[in-house]
Amino acid sequence: MQVLSKLPQQDDPRLLVGADHFDDAGVALLPDGSALVQSVDFFPPVVDDPWWFGRIAAANALSDLYAMGATPFSALNLVVFNTKALPMEVLGSILEGGSHALTEAGVMLLGGHSVEDEGVKYGMAVTGLVPAGQQVTNAGARPGDVLYLTKRLGTGCLTTAARKGKVSDQDLEAACQQMGALNKAAAEAMRAAEVRACTDVTGFGLLGHSHELAAASGVRVALVGRDLPLLSGARELMTRGFASGGAARTLSHLKDVLQLHPDVDDVTTRLAADSETSGGLLMAVPEARVAQLEQELEQRELLVARVGRVEAGEGVALLP
Repeated sequence: MQVLSKLPQQDDPRLLVGADHFDDAGVALLPDGSALVQSVDFFPPVVDDPWWFGRIAAANALSDLYAMGATPFSALNLVVFNTKALPMEVLGSILEGGSHALTEAGVMLLGGHSVEDEGVKYGMAVTGLVPAGQQVTNAGARPGDVLYLTKRLGTGCLTTAARKGKVSDQDLEAACQQMGALNKAAAEAMRAAEVRACTDVTGFGLLGHSHELAAASGVRVALVGRDLPLLSGARELMTRGFASGGAARTLSHLKDVLQLHPDVDDVTTRLAADSETSGGLLMAVPEARVAQLEQELEQRELLVARVGRVEAGEGVALLP
């Protein structure tokens, strides 16, 4: 907020969704009455395998569009690479993984930009389309809504442990499969059930993104710790201290608005706060459409995880 306050306020009737509520993407009205949805994301490798890194980074970038109810249309690669330290074959594998995700999403790759620098970073600038007025934002939740999450938590501690060789191949493979999975089907289910508020769960963890949804909607989000879906190995690794670092940052940021029930254990709290990569969609759906959303998710063989409720009030609560 301190940095964004330096930017001029935009007063343009074509701007449908800006940066005011930290939504997943910006939305602008086009002359034909449709709306353009844009986002960008890139980061250092979360796994050693370059193909999986590319696939995961692309899925993560596209997730911002899916969370807004948009259909992805085009993408641009963003690359930071050190050609003096790594062979070009590594970069080729990264780009191949990213392209694999775009092909599955039906998205055109229009080009990109690369920078020679220390280390490696990869991601995409992505553009999608949505009928104007039908975009889903994080500001539409209302008291009485039920919260659903479409992917399991734990990618932060699993990838942190993997860098230290402390995770099983099976658990890491499952994490890669989940991170690389598009939120395309989840977005289809969301639109079919007329979900009215959504965000994807990424760097600020479930608690951080729940807070953004709560603040934007003017409500209180109450999450239930025992109902949080976890990847295999995540609880054990978090118990052993393999948090990504995002957990501490999120908990510090939320210290004035987070209401922790005394019966919630520290491991559950850190799992709910830890950073996720290419996480699931967190949806707020009216009670009357819960059955429809669950049916839509089941038909697409997606996780059906009811993780909490929206209540009157403010802030975020984590209950046992």
